[in-house]
Amino acid sequence: MNELVRMISEDGTLYCLALNSTEMVKEMQNIHNTSKVCSAALGRLITGASMMGVLLKGDKDTLTLKLSGGGPASPVVAVANSKGQVKGYVGDSRVNLPLNSKGKLDVSGAIGKNGFLTVIKDLGLKEPYCAQTPIISGEVAEDITAYYATSEQTPTVCALGVLVNPETEEVLLAGGFLIQLLPTADDETITLVEKGLENIKPVTTMLAEGLTPQQICETVLPEFSMQVLDTQYVEYKCDCSVERVTRALLGAGEDGLREMAEDENTEVCCHFCNKKYNFSREKILKLLKEASK
Repeated sequence: MNELVRMISEDGTLYCLALNSTEMVKEMQNIHNTSKVCSAALGRLITGASMMGVLLKGDKDTLTLKLSGGGPASPVVAVANSKGQVKGYVGDSRVNLPLNSKGKLDVSGAIGKNGFLTVIKDLGLKEPYCAQTPIISGEVAEDITAYYATSEQTPTVCALGVLVNPETEEVLLAGGFLIQLLPTADDETITLVEKGLENIKPVTTMLAEGLTPQQICETVLPEFSMQVLDTQYVEYKCDCSVERVTRALLGAGEDGLREMAEDENTEVCCHFCNKKYNFSREKILKLLKEASK
């Protein structure tokens, strides 16, 4: 599980990535106790972020996706690294909404459409790369596709899916694929891609039928001969630590630390994994002393 495959066409005109993220999304659901619609929303975003993460070049590069659409679950945030490891959180994890007009989980209603997808890439430079594109649908995959077209001028097809048991809220299946045209692609390449995508099944249906990520790539691109570049196993992984939280507290400044020092104990909870860090008044006063130097 959590297998991610990256493939390239023999003619060098396109990439395709596919990921079975079922276990990763289950881990996310266990950590955040997400409702059905929030499991779908955040599950889609962390799946997309993981695939986008492995496209980063540097070992220490990271990518942040933030969907702020004004919906009751907003914002929905995912952070991935170049290994495809990902973490995320949702503004309100227990939002419940009626099914949409198609009888599906109303991910768009939970996220909202009045806002932006913000993409931040920390590539180890002085300033991170940051781009904002208007939310197109709030369904996540279309919004990622629109980001690539608008901000990176890279023709991209993204599909994401999370299947949730309607009775128990358990995540059953999750995954996605990402197709990107390379500079060598021409009009014929586009036509062949569109032809292959005309009658494709949802990602979770393909997974339920037992297709591997490699077989998904080959199924959605039947007109191309595809070669495997690499296969890796990704995971939900939070990298929070006492050191990181301490740096965050120092970032609150002297006034913020003085306010915290009024309490016997300050508890800091990580948004991404819900791990709690406790700082005594004595520790906060030490940080205040350090901040005032």
